[in-house]
Amino acid sequence: MSSAGGGHDFDSDDFGSYRPLSDINVTPLVDVMLVLLIIFMVAAPLMMVGVPLQLPKTTAAKVTPPKEPLVVSIDRDGRLFIRKEPVEEGEIVARLAGIKAKEPNAVVYVRGDKALEYGRVMQVMGLVGEAGFGKVSLVAEGANTQPVQPPVAAGPIAAGK
Repeated sequence: MSSAGGGHDFDSDDFGSYRPLSDINVTPLVDVMLVLLIIFMVAAPLMMVGVPLQLPKTTAAKVTPPKEPLVVSIDRDGRLFIRKEPVEEGEIVARLAGIKAKEPNAVVYVRGDKALEYGRVMQVMGLVGEAGFGKVSLVAEGANTQPVQPPVAAGPIAAGK
């Protein structure tokens, strides 16, 4: 049986040139995305405008501006500083304890010159802890991007013997 209109005979297994379409039609997707884009472009300015209100007055305390960080510095000569003010080692614990009474939640940043011995920096950190501060951080500069070269050994291996 054949049709006069040039159609296919579906009773046979031969489908001729018919192949399933394997490409995705993106036109409807693009249409929907453009409509959504226009909706959001129109709606975004409307969402930014707040409702006009008359807010009530309050007697609550205003938020205090952030204070200068509490930095304890040790220079190359071993002198101590609290917030850029020089301090003798014998009075640093008392000064820090006074600051602790005013700022109980403060974090202490300890800065030490790189030429200092590790023990000296740890000694100052101990003084900070003695003053009652539990949150102590060490400050350092960013990492060096150049690889560290090992020192050249002197001896028969280095001389090629």
